[in-house]
Amino acid sequence: MKRAVLIRLGTGVFVLFAILAALLEISRDDEIVIRPASVTGDPPDPLRARLQRCQTLGEAALGDPSCLNAWAENRRRFLNSGSVDEGSE
Repeated sequence: MKRAVLIRLGTGVFVLFAILAALLEISRDDEIVIRPASVTGDPPDPLRARLQRCQTLGEAALGDPSCLNAWAENRRRFLNSGSVDEGSE
């Protein structure tokens, strides 16, 4: 019998804490703070501007030599970004 009482008491305490947590969450006043993006001192990347231009061209960019060069340069940068110098081993 004592075991049944302890189980009921534990269940009641658990339900009480669950209700309390729900009430606290409901009453919490969340304010969304929007902060402007920080501007770094990095100069703008001309390749990024070229890639954005190609994106706006859409399908016409497939035949544009400037876009083809920009994509090739972007691939080169991406594939070489993780390489290790052979002399630094």
